[in-house]
Amino acid sequence: MLKDYLNELTASYGLLYIKLHQFHWYVKGSSFFTLHEKFEELYDGTTEDLDLVAERLLQIGGNPVSTLGEFIQYSWIKEAPYTAEIAPIDMVKTIKADYELLNYKLTDGLDIAKEEDDEVTIDMIIGFKTGIEKTLWMLNAYLA
Repeated sequence: MLKDYLNELTASYGLLYIKLHQFHWYVKGSSFFTLHEKFEELYDGTTEDLDLVAERLLQIGGNPVSTLGEFIQYSWIKEAPYTAEIAPIDMVKTIKADYELLNYKLTDGLDIAKEEDDEVTIDMIIGFKTGIEKTLWMLNAYLA
């Protein structure tokens, strides 16, 4: 069901936002300036996408999840408490894996939106995929 899917997407964007903030705060080393700025750019974009999904859900009569507990419960992305120092390269690898998962799940969302003949949601998801695929390209280039 589309509403359930959009709630999972809301939760996933919410958790990704938190994880990007965490890495933004904790990144250290010679790539600090590059990654500190990039993580901020990514969480700003994630905030915009989170808002779009939640508002779309409201438009179609749903109730978006909106608490940290719900984000954890419904997200495809897993939280990662910062209990030990993480190398900047590992932060990038973690974020890359999260974006890959999100991109994969967006394909599922396209199928669900098509089944429910929801052209607005289809268009929104295609826009998300476009941005995520560009981000993945950049993350892969950074890791090369």
